[in-house]
Amino acid sequence: VLNPLSYIPAVILGLLLNLLDAISYGMITFPISNPIFADFGPDGISMFFVSCIVSQVIYSGGFSIFGGGNGSMMIEETIIRAANPDEVIPTTILSFALSSVLTGIVFLLMGAFKLGSLIEFFPRHILVGCIGGVGWFLIATAIEVAARLDGNLSYSWEMFKILFLDTHTFALWGSALGLAVLLRFLHSRLPHPLVVPFYFMIVPLLFYLTVYIFGFEWQNLRDEGWVFPLPGGNVPWWHFYTYYDFTKINWNALIQTVPAMFALTFFGILHVPINVPALGVSLNEDNVDTNRELMAHGFSNMFSGLVGSVQNYLVYTNSVLFIKSGGDSRVAGLMLAAATAIVLFVGPWIVGYIPVMVVGALIFHLGIELVKEALIDAWGIVNHLEYITIVAIVIAMAGLGFIEGIFLGIIMACVFFVVSNSRKSAIRTKFSGRSIKSTVRRRYRQQKFLKEVGNQIYVIKLQGYMFFGTISGVERAIRKFLTYRQWKRNPIRFLIVDFSLVNGLDFSAAEAFIRIQRLLSAKNVYLVLCGAEYNSEIGKALRSVGIWGDSSNSYLQIFENFNEALEWCENVLLEAYYGKNISAPLSANKTGTNLFNILFNTYIFDMYSPRQNLVQAVGNIILQDQEERVVKYANKLTAALMEAFQDISGKEEGFFDRLEPYFHEIEVPSGAILWRQDAEPDCLYLVEKGILKATWRAMEGDQARPVESILPGTMAGELGFFANKLREATLIAEVDCVLWQMRRADYDLLLMNEPKIANEFMRLALNFSAERLHAMTYYAFLLA
Repeated sequence: VLNPLSYIPAVILGLLLNLLDAISYGMITFPISNPIFADFGPDGISMFFVSCIVSQVIYSGGFSIFGGGNGSMMIEETIIRAANPDEVIPTTILSFALSSVLTGIVFLLMGAFKLGSLIEFFPRHILVGCIGGVGWFLIATAIEVAARLDGNLSYSWEMFKILFLDTHTFALWGSALGLAVLLRFLHSRLPHPLVVPFYFMIVPLLFYLTVYIFGFEWQNLRDEGWVFPLPGGNVPWWHFYTYYDFTKINWNALIQTVPAMFALTFFGILHVPINVPALGVSLNEDNVDTNRELMAHGFSNMFSGLVGSVQNYLVYTNSVLFIKSGGDSRVAGLMLAAATAIVLFVGPWIVGYIPVMVVGALIFHLGIELVKEALIDAWGIVNHLEYITIVAIVIAMAGLGFIEGIFLGIIMACVFFVVSNSRKSAIRTKFSGRSIKSTVRRRYRQQKFLKEVGNQIYVIKLQGYMFFGTISGVERAIRKFLTYRQWKRNPIRFLIVDFSLVNGLDFSAAEAFIRIQRLLSAKNVYLVLCGAEYNSEIGKALRSVGIWGDSSNSYLQIFENFNEALEWCENVLLEAYYGKNISAPLSANKTGTNLFNILFNTYIFDMYSPRQNLVQAVGNIILQDQEERVVKYANKLTAALMEAFQDISGKEEGFFDRLEPYFHEIEVPSGAILWRQDAEPDCLYLVEKGILKATWRAMEGDQARPVESILPGTMAGELGFFANKLREATLIAEVDCVLWQMRRADYDLLLMNEPKIANEFMRLALNFSAERLHAMTYYAFLLA
């Protein structure tokens, strides 16, 4: 059961805050220091209350998650410069209403298109700079209001003499500043939310008591500038509507205010990412929806503009104080709107009895708080470049204007973003082919050969967004290992550039790869690109400069992923040796049929080059006797087993002959599925001819991905078979294959008849699993 009576203390406190804000913000809605708007203080207060009531009804009426959230007018100032003074007032007040409608439309569109997440990523330091600029604007306004200046505050010697050498003027604004400083001191000692409202309740009472004791005349106080003048005539609350005269609108002058309207709209947007998340944290509200709050701000601003008033927003400080004082329901918020409407209908005559120093002190307090937040609290939190941006925005807003400060901040943020990101290396890691191998299962001697010549493969893994500021570091790194000294120590044959962690590529970065490709071609080095899809942003960028799809360039290769690129390089190195010894058996790979002729036609394998000499020397040591094994043994299974295991074990022919009864030769057509993922491990295979491919999927329904190629002279399924674990991948025959199968019953029989042979065979077979684990471990550490 709702009890409206329990909300009355919170409503009184909220009403007091609204009244104080009306005196502070409403009084400066129009530039009252300008003679044209000298008597517009009451009208500004009435406009403030109208905007405040509209926003309060919208927020508490269900549009915002914060039922007790307080809406208030957003500070804005627009001065129309027109030749005819009669056109200034109606054009100015219409610009206020249109600015509010424009702000509402922008908020509604952002909420409707779910753009709330975008404003949350607005650079925080620009936001802080804007806060500091607004803080300085409030301080300047406090000086103008408290000192009763005839014009705007200017940075000149004449203004200095007026403010500091004129004793009366100094006393006017100095007393307001002194009250603000005293409040800050008291608030630092007593950090309670009620300190500020009670302070501004006590100070006017002390002022009235002093007037009563010493018998000061109110008219003299008004003439001396200590109290605001009475409104000219008995002006009702709706008087500001009489200024709307569309026959006197200066449309050219109104159009000139459009940039200022958009700037104020931009500033209005800044309140949401500040106030809404902060309010959610302070009130422990976990269901804050930024898009919903944008819609609420859109309706409140649009309706405020349609009823002829000004912009508004959800005020953090007032809302926290109101809700924590008991106004934590929509009923309390609507009661506050009703109480504010009563004050509005009473009329703005109360302004003539408000001490100027009180209003000046409140504006000083708010301005100092915002400047402190921007220039003092930010020190040590943001980096130096961001702090320089904050200071520059504050100075620009103070000296040039609000719009100029925002644009300066955006420009500086862009420049500093480029500078800071250019300092970050676009190279995630660098390593050679000696450190990592592809997931292709090869014969032991081929693996050993590839490890010895692996330094001819060099890998650079890139990261982040590649643009003109970061690509220069990549070029320098590539040129470094092509220098004479580095080349003499380790000449390379392949450079693999992995784009899998790159999320974007601009034109300058893409064009740089043309220079890199020409540089590598001069050294007969392949540029192998991988990790980018054809229709991806990176693929489109590379195609735009002509580096993708140039089939005439034999020194450029492009693959979908790193494993395919590395496998291709390994195949080329193997072909380089086997091509010189044509009688030797080539690796069974469908891509290698005509590879030897292609490579030698491009002269990449100059027989006198250091790279080819290394390949030939290592091949003569490691691979020289392989061709003899193919014809040495009459028994096909023994030959296949010797090919797979002799280099690992050193076992003689007799050991492998004893395994013959337990294997069965089978022929498998291309595309046949030997087993599926999660199937029972009922057999293992020794590959004599062809290629097997293992594919894996993370979850049911996911697309299967190839994870391993299994070549002749190797085994498949040994780990699951001996550990009795379900299959980890699906095994498919990529081409027609000749396999030797050992079934579960065969191994059990071997274990029963010859346990020593069975255990030794198991140890040898698990060597392939150890190599696979070794390769996957390097993948995890080097490619993560």
